[in-house]
Amino acid sequence: MGFRFPSMIRRASFSSNRTVSKVVDVPKGYLAVYVGEEMKRFVIPISYLNQPSFQNLLSQAEEEFGYDHPMGGLTIPCTEDVFQHITSCLNRL
Repeated sequence: MGFRFPSMIRRASFSSNRTVSKVVDVPKGYLAVYVGEEMKRFVIPISYLNQPSFQNLLSQAEEEFGYDHPMGGLTIPCTEDVFQHITSCLNRL
């Protein structure tokens, strides 16, 4: 039995032979973030931006990367496991 992603978070998956625009698959009210060593892309609700635990991640991202995010979305400097734990807690609010 594998880990199920919470309903409010979406992990984007793209085929390697498909060219993808940086804004594709990000519905209104959501934003793309890149997490972990492999820079996996997640699409999260913008409501997370107001939550203290997520603001802590944003502060870490600012310290590590500044405001230059070449992937087209925010780069979050934590492991996937930490990110998934934080977002699963936010889904319960």
